[in-house]
Amino acid sequence: MSDTHSILPPSPQLVEESLHTQRNRRLLIVALALSLAGLAYGIYWWTTARHWVQTDNAYVTGNLVPVTAQASGIITQVLFEETQFVNRGDVLVRLDEHEASAALGRARGRLGEAVRHINSLFFTQRQLAEKLAARRARHDVIRHDIDRYRRGVPSGAVSKQILQNALDHLQALEADVRETQAEYDALDARIGGTTVMEHPAVELAKHEFIDAHLEYARQRILAPTSGYVAKRKAQVGDRVKPGTNLMTIVPLDHLWVEANLRETDLVDIRPGQAAEVRVDLYGGKHTFRGTVEGLVPGTGSPFALLPPDNSTGNFIHITERVPVRIALEAEELREHPIRPGLSTVTKIRVNDVGQSVWSSLAKADTEEYQTDVYDHEFISADSLAQEVMKTHLVPGSSSSLLKPSDEAGRRNTFGDGREPVGEKRKAWKTDTTVSNLFE
Repeated sequence: MSDTHSILPPSPQLVEESLHTQRNRRLLIVALALSLAGLAYGIYWWTTARHWVQTDNAYVTGNLVPVTAQASGIITQVLFEETQFVNRGDVLVRLDEHEASAALGRARGRLGEAVRHINSLFFTQRQLAEKLAARRARHDVIRHDIDRYRRGVPSGAVSKQILQNALDHLQALEADVRETQAEYDALDARIGGTTVMEHPAVELAKHEFIDAHLEYARQRILAPTSGYVAKRKAQVGDRVKPGTNLMTIVPLDHLWVEANLRETDLVDIRPGQAAEVRVDLYGGKHTFRGTVEGLVPGTGSPFALLPPDNSTGNFIHITERVPVRIALEAEELREHPIRPGLSTVTKIRVNDVGQSVWSSLAKADTEEYQTDVYDHEFISADSLAQEVMKTHLVPGSSSSLLKPSDEAGRRNTFGDGREPVGEKRKAWKTDTTVSNLFE
């Protein structure tokens, strides 16, 4: 009877009380764990998290230097392939030079012809000056004869017919002098105040030659900066024209991070604040140290091809993102190479004071911001043009080598020390007209 009573199952009330006790114990454990987690996060946020702004919408970027054709031609050789490193000034692509060479030859011929033509005008001017001097001399002889004839007419030593013939001859010579003077003035309007080397026609032909030489020189396409070749599009046989994109050069020693932060996180962002960048390429193995260089003055939407027009009233209010530029140290980039386009997780320490939000630490002082590989092209072209001009300049043309100030004095004299043509012509017009000789 007692054995039967000992194996009876527990009452439902006892079972329910046991389950209730276990549930309360578990809820207490869960509540305690959540409280500890909340406390831990609160401590972490107060001591660390509230001093940082973090985003995973951040990417590595840099200067992608395009290499484009500057002249027309057919590609005959491609000297570098993708992933290869090139130095500034290396020849990347060669174009067929035959057309450019022929154009350069034509320009050289036109320049030489222009120099010889203008040089001949200076000799013609000298010839006209001598011709004018000779006609003025004949005019002076007849004028002196007329003076003697007028004194001899009253006494009958000279007939009036002889005097009249002399006056007619003087009138003809006067017309000849005016004609020669007009020819001289017309030529002076073309070459006055300049020299052969500085004449506008020669200058025009010179710069046409320089332009043709630049076209010829740019059949060799040079690397504007040092870096790695990417996105090669140049193919042998392609005919290119100025502006055709051939490849891209990427300098990997100057990269930065573009972190697209929500506008609600920008209030404390300042240039000069420290940043930590974890690139997915290295995971947690390495964290790059960076510095905020500046805030881009606008979100992406205003710079889009079709910017939004919210004034229509048909828009959706969303939180925009503003790019923030973060510089990376060159030493770290050399030790841990990265590439443009890699994803990152970026944190910015906002409790740093930083600088004014209107300032910027970005600088355009690295190699890819300037190039001098094209400077020698113009210098070489100008030097060759000068050689062509000197080759075709006729020896002994002293007037063509004078400066405008010296040329004016030489050009307006007869070469024998007498007064300039213009001054003598004025005196001759007032004192030696045919009508005055009858007085």
